Amino acid sequence: MMNQIPERSFFLNTIFFNAHHSPIGSFSTLTLGYRGASGGMAIGLSQPADKSFYLGMQNSDESYTAFPFFETGEDERLRYDAEHFEADHSEGIRTYKEINRTFRLCTDTWIAGNMEAVIYSQVESIGDPAVTPREEMKKVLVPGVLMELTVDNTGCDKSRRAFLGYEGVDSYFSLTGVTEEHHRLTGIAQGGRIGIYTDDDSVLPGAGFSAEQILSETDYDNLVNAGGNTALLLMEVLPNTKKTYRFALCFYHEGRATTGMDTKYYYTTLFEDITEVAAYSLRHFDEYKARCLNSNVLQGGSLSPDQSFMLAHAIRSYYGSTQFLIAGDEPVWVVNEGEYRMMNTLDLTADHLFYELRLNPWTVKNTLQWYLDRYSYTDTVRFPGEEQEYPGGLTFAHDMGVANVFAAGGHSSYEKAGLTGCFSYMSHEQLVNWLLCALAYGTHTGDTDWLMKHADTLEQCLFSMINRDHPEEGRRNGIMGLDTVRTKGGAEITTYDSLDISLGQARNNLYLAGKSWAAYVGLAEFFAALGKTELSDKAEKQALLCAKTICSAYHDEGYLPAVMENGNRSKIIPAIEGLVFPFVMGHRESVSEEGPYGFYIKTLKRHFLNVLKKGECLFENGGWKISSTSNNSWLSKIYLCQFVAREILGIHTCGTKEEADKIHAAWLLDSENAYWCFSDQMISGKAAASKYYPRGVTGILWTLEN
Repeated sequence: MMNQIPERSFFLNTIFFNAHHSPIGSFSTLTLGYRGASGGMAIGLSQPADKSFYLGMQNSDESYTAFPFFETGEDERLRYDAEHFEADHSEGIRTYKEINRTFRLCTDTWIAGNMEAVIYSQVESIGDPAVTPREEMKKVLVPGVLMELTVDNTGCDKSRRAFLGYEGVDSYFSLTGVTEEHHRLTGIAQGGRIGIYTDDDSVLPGAGFSAEQILSETDYDNLVNAGGNTALLLMEVLPNTKKTYRFALCFYHEGRATTGMDTKYYYTTLFEDITEVAAYSLRHFDEYKARCLNSNVLQGGSLSPDQSFMLAHAIRSYYGSTQFLIAGDEPVWVVNEGEYRMMNTLDLTADHLFYELRLNPWTVKNTLQWYLDRYSYTDTVRFPGEEQEYPGGLTFAHDMGVANVFAAGGHSSYEKAGLTGCFSYMSHEQLVNWLLCALAYGTHTGDTDWLMKHADTLEQCLFSMINRDHPEEGRRNGIMGLDTVRTKGGAEITTYDSLDISLGQARNNLYLAGKSWAAYVGLAEFFAALGKTELSDKAEKQALLCAKTICSAYHDEGYLPAVMENGNRSKIIPAIEGLVFPFVMGHRESVSEEGPYGFYIKTLKRHFLNVLKKGECLFENGGWKISSTSNNSWLSKIYLCQFVAREILGIHTCGTKEEADKIHAAWLLDSENAYWCFSDQMISGKAAASKYYPRGVTGILWTLEN
């Protein structure tokens, strides 16, 4: 059974936080949970739709009460009859005052009054489309989520009406009631894109200018028109009756999904239209529900309630950003970057890696291959402030495009020349990220055929990394020293683009040096296994140089400077981040204090213990501060480094788990932050950037502990 989140008072601080309820790979969502018109059903948005979602019931006095996910604005009928229209000044729909919520990985249950609503959203492994039977692909990729609505009218001697509906977000289509005869469905929908359907023929659809107008209408014929932008499904519950209704909340984008490279959604090869999606979902409701209740993704390790909440929340946000496309006959797996909607950002791919290796390893291979085939380039490099160019080598773009537009080959939507901060190039970091993902994929899955096929590419990557160290062999130190000429006088940056120099600058950066060390370790092991001794020795030499250079920078005050130049005194937690990759590759001796790099592991451990202190890399309340000189702290990286600290370095304190977890969970549930589902970048605990974000699935590493 699913490792369900235990009930505890912590979650009672607020139940009103938005969460994604998203089909896998459809870049669509029902976002729900924050008060007001703050969520809704949408495809491809960078934030919640900010529309009303209605779920309520008639009271014994014939008034109506609903969950508080709506707002009552100016009556839209005023646009049509500005001179004579008189608004209805009755009380309107009330909101429930006492509400219970049970939030779990695949179910979200809301109870109030005489209603219980359970939303089911799958978390399942996607089979490799090259070998997985079509029917299994349909089960996992059906672009819809399910809802069970139980209405209890026992003890009441008259019928009462319940209702479910939403305010439309798609201005292209009107929101209308639907009676679909072929599949015997009743629903409300905007065109063939977004809709809620049921196969219960007692349910009636109605559309209008507002939920209040629909509920107050006495002539049903007035509800079958297409006016307004609100629609409800109406249920008449008989006296002294308790009834459960089942609904499919469906999404469908037909035809072209992207430009720059023509693609369509993979699910369009499985389902003809949205009504087929609805019919299939309702026909397989019991199976879908069972899959949700039996998901085992959170099993493993010893997750605390706070960790379980954060990881479930992050996984939901990850799926809200996923987009499974097909270009011709080629599958294209895309994870959009939350509010930024950048496509397959490579530095996020390196963090999604651990989750995808757990559930869908083929998606890692798919992304790496598209990067190699379409988003790689060969450059030259130079020292800062100098004009002379030296050989660089193969490297990779930052992303594949943005907002459903694939970038031109060899380029990203993000990187620009002449900059030293945000939007500059990440050529070295992305080279390292591609390598780490490729090596981890091959070793973790045992897909040696794929690694062997790309042995020449890995060799090119090795020499590209060495060339970015120093053009003279005797002056190399194992870390990046030259920038790509694409910066045109600027400077390369790291994934921590919005932080200060402690984590932003790529050259001589401690964080990036640690990941470079991990790439050299993986390359040395790979070439040794191939019997390519010379290449293995080169990689091992670079790994040792890198480790020794880092250790030589250890400050008398007991820490490693974040940037190993110019007397930098910033302290960072992600100094230890790179250790996760050899661990995942299975090279456990490389991250052992008794192994060949024991001196390096011991130095990192001393550094971490010395900086994880209040006033340094802890906020005063115990939350993790990834840099001593910035209040911008990223939850995804915190989760990753927590795993490294505990599982690899063996550091088990309240500060590395329980105490910190409470604070980090509280960040997500903050009254302002809770609107954004999962947010990554927190400035002093407030969501500042990277909102509606997928990256928090690094927390899946917690399930590997113990």
